[in-house]
Amino acid sequence: MTARTIAQSAVSAVSIYMRQVYMWMTAGLAITAVTAFAVASSPDLQMAILGNMVIMIALIVAQFGMVIALGAAIHKMSATTATAVFIAYSALTGLTLSSIFVVYPIGSIANAFLTATGTFLAMSVYGTVTKRDLTGMGNFLMMGLFGIIIASIVNIFLASSMMDFVISCIGVLIFTGLTAYDTQKLQQMYAYYAGDPELAEKASIYGALTLYLDFINIFLYVVRLLGNNRRRN
Repeated sequence: MTARTIAQSAVSAVSIYMRQVYMWMTAGLAITAVTAFAVASSPDLQMAILGNMVIMIALIVAQFGMVIALGAAIHKMSATTATAVFIAYSALTGLTLSSIFVVYPIGSIANAFLTATGTFLAMSVYGTVTKRDLTGMGNFLMMGLFGIIIASIVNIFLASSMMDFVISCIGVLIFTGLTAYDTQKLQQMYAYYAGDPELAEKASIYGALTLYLDFINIFLYVVRLLGNNRRRN
């Protein structure tokens, strides 16, 4: 086997791995969308979930717990368990995101989804094809992420519409950049799992969660921008 053939096989293997990542990510988004729409379409479910602060807090805590579990303990899980956790997380996110159908017009939600999809695809392609090392950019974006988290907490008490607008704009930029960074990082990570099918399968679930979170956050910040603009108009 020539060096060129080996290189082509490696590229093909990474492509298959990334297709699995995108497949699971798409499945997760579909589960989230269906769950959110089902809750938004049922007044009883809305009242039971969105009208109960204790349940909402419990759902949010459970979501954080699942993300931490997948990030910290995925090597100890079986691939089946990791998949189940990801699916459960997608469904729980759908429960909490159902509130956007109550808060924002359906037109803003649809436009935000299309905008987020186009932005995500463009930056994911960039992260795939670029020869530039995005590690430095990723570190900078992570610092920015912590910054907007702190700013968002502060704005809970300030309730400033201008600050909310600025946070949303910066949030879109940060997660747009993180999409490219995470896509490149996931391709590089594959080298560590290539020799172990079980680890590679779990890595595809972890990768799907990573890109899923990037997409969801782009979508949420965009829908806030579009929804708030429509309200002001």
